Amino acid sequence: MIKPELLLPAGNIEKMTYAFAYGADAVYLGISDYSLRNTSQGNIITKENLFEAFNYAHNLNKKLYVTVNTYPHNKDIDKLPEFLELLEDLKPDSIIFSDIGVGTLAKKYSPSIPLHLSTQANTCNYVSAKAWYDLGVSRIILARELSLNEIATIKQKVPELELETFIHGSLCISYSGRCLLSDYMTANERKSNQGGCVQCCRWKYFLLEETRPNEYFPIIEDDKGTYIMNSKDLCLAEHIKDLMEIGIDSFKIEGRTKSLYYVAVVTKVYREIINKILNKEEFNVSAYVQELMTAGNRGFTTNFIVNKPKNIDYNYLTSKGKADLTFLAVSISDKINDGKLLIKAKNQIKLFDKVEWITPHNSYTDEIRVIESLDGEHLTVANTNNEIYVNIPESFEDCKWVILRNRG
Repeated sequence: MIKPELLLPAGNIEKMTYAFAYGADAVYLGISDYSLRNTSQGNIITKENLFEAFNYAHNLNKKLYVTVNTYPHNKDIDKLPEFLELLEDLKPDSIIFSDIGVGTLAKKYSPSIPLHLSTQANTCNYVSAKAWYDLGVSRIILARELSLNEIATIKQKVPELELETFIHGSLCISYSGRCLLSDYMTANERKSNQGGCVQCCRWKYFLLEETRPNEYFPIIEDDKGTYIMNSKDLCLAEHIKDLMEIGIDSFKIEGRTKSLYYVAVVTKVYREIINKILNKEEFNVSAYVQELMTAGNRGFTTNFIVNKPKNIDYNYLTSKGKADLTFLAVSISDKINDGKLLIKAKNQIKLFDKVEWITPHNSYTDEIRVIESLDGEHLTVANTNNEIYVNIPESFEDCKWVILRNRG
């Protein structure tokens, strides 16, 4: 049984650093021009900070993959060679692409960079997999609509090809993400396949009869609600061993727009599961699934991996991802100062809150007994984005990459 790569999303530099700290072997990222996570807001990956990302990853002997996985139109193609030449200089560990034209340009302008085929290309069979391999693709990110048996057949038929499969995260209502709903709903201003999806499959819909304007009827399935296209999130924690026995080369987690807390918790769980399987240690998979529930999710499904999805695999009640516990803070210093640590609040923190300190290797439960401002003022409450000192547990050892969450 080979050791599979654990591949995490890097929506920004900070998330990348936490992914690596909590056990990721590789991350994938992209800039907004060519990525299916197209955003121009917040702390994002840009051409300017790509070099920083590559330096950081490679200094840790970790891998970094760049997504160029949109389906570009003619107007988008002309500026692509310049970006691909930049990648040739930066030397990422792969370029992830969907469109065969993009792949052709990548071979011309980034000839030394391995090519990975995106799940958007919908590879579902071994003949397609072999054809892509013959065209120079070294890894295929399989369509999400495959069963364990189908994945095993592809691996057996094309053993020389690396296979990557999603194991956790949001699922698209459309076939491997090839969707036009957003294009229609936004008059072509937010194109699904060019990184602008507004996730209209998550919206709440009503029925309008043509001759009865302004009479809206809720669409209800089994009296559960009206989010009829709102899939639960993928969670394959209980099938990791099955996939490892097949010989999957890389386990991929979705979530470039998810929180730093999500990245840390999900990375830690799957790192531990993989390590325990490799070391032939017993573990309670249900406990790990419960831990995954503490990060944002819409409920869990195994999608097509064993059986085709049914009604229970959709969340009819809400389109929002919910977490069982609240993300409270991250450390912004790795030095303990008189039994206190400097943290940045991500949600409100109150004196005497019961909290859990999560680090890459341990967790500690404690009570907040001290909240102190940077000026030394003692507080009873800290609000979002406040930088404060708080007491740490007595046995606390790790001070870097710390996540703080409530324990209720």
